[in-house]
Amino acid sequence: MIVSGIYFHIPFCKRICAYCDFVRSADLSCMETTLAAMRRELEARSGYLHDRRIRTLYFGGGTPSLCAPEALGGLIGCAAACFDCTAVEEVTVEANPDDLTPGYLDALRRTGVDRLSVGVQSFDDACLRMMNRRHDAAQAERAVRDAQRSGFENITIDLIFGVPGFGADTLRRSLECALELAPTHVSAYHLTIEPDTAFGRRAARGALRPVDEEVSEAEFALVHETLTGAGFEHYEVSNFARPGFRARHNAAYWSGAEYLGIGPGAHSYDGVGRHWNAPSVAAYLAGDGGGGETLGETELFNEYVMTSLRTAEGIDTAAVARRFGSGRLGRLLAEARRFEAAGLLRRTENRLSVPPERFLVSDEVIAALFEA
Repeated sequence: MIVSGIYFHIPFCKRICAYCDFVRSADLSCMETTLAAMRRELEARSGYLHDRRIRTLYFGGGTPSLCAPEALGGLIGCAAACFDCTAVEEVTVEANPDDLTPGYLDALRRTGVDRLSVGVQSFDDACLRMMNRRHDAAQAERAVRDAQRSGFENITIDLIFGVPGFGADTLRRSLECALELAPTHVSAYHLTIEPDTAFGRRAARGALRPVDEEVSEAEFALVHETLTGAGFEHYEVSNFARPGFRARHNAAYWSGAEYLGIGPGAHSYDGVGRHWNAPSVAAYLAGDGGGGETLGETELFNEYVMTSLRTAEGIDTAAVARRFGSGRLGRLLAEARRFEAAGLLRRTENRLSVPPERFLVSDEVIAALFEA
């Protein structure tokens, strides 16, 4: 199995976004202690992966751009000391626009980071305020242009759609602003209102209602048509790339590759089981080892169906037969026929996939194809 890479979860934020339910903390006082613990965890778990060759490194959060470039560089160096990183193809850092000053960007380039994921979310200032983001549209535009001037050629812009009170006109303007900045990749996520968030608490009080299904479908179609019309490939439910600029780290998750997760709340996968770290900074620093599970044949099959059908390539039917047997493949194809008839699945000689323009309903299809 090809090793995907290493994910570093940096859980710290100056401000908690209204929609975020990731492991996060606004207490920056223990950031240095946490980074030191992450270096120790990396060393302690250097034997977790079956193959020590690493293809990608990814810093997610939280807000990794709150870390000094030298601190991120220290984790990159630690990874190189513990694994074979000589063939690394991509090093990504998620960043908030207001952190990306020219000086910061120049220093970040020197660490070996070659890809930025800029959390813009919207180019509408009122929408940004509602989401409790700490930048405005002008800062977002300036950050991307400064990154390009600093030599970053691989930049993805994150956007959120399906935000109550901000309809198609707002979304269209955000898409147009994003395209004017000429990124190589765009991630566009439908807002999900989770219980343990400011939005979730507002929804529980009746002060916020999710957009209805018709609006979701219309906004998804707008995103798909605008970005594919501009030459982007819609290669995964929420991801669009210029040719040659797919997110290699994330694409490896969807292909079932191994990965090691470092930091509070980070998840790992070694091909047969999962491990997850303690879901809070305090528990992580206290030495809570987290948990794990070994996946059985049914779980591995369902995992393959889920990750594959989120991508444009879809399910490789020959691979299903090899890994899970011809009986499972036959049952899968029989169950898939009704979705093919409805236009929700597309069948070729050796592939079964959801047409990208119908990705919004992929969860419904995937659930129906799961094995109980």
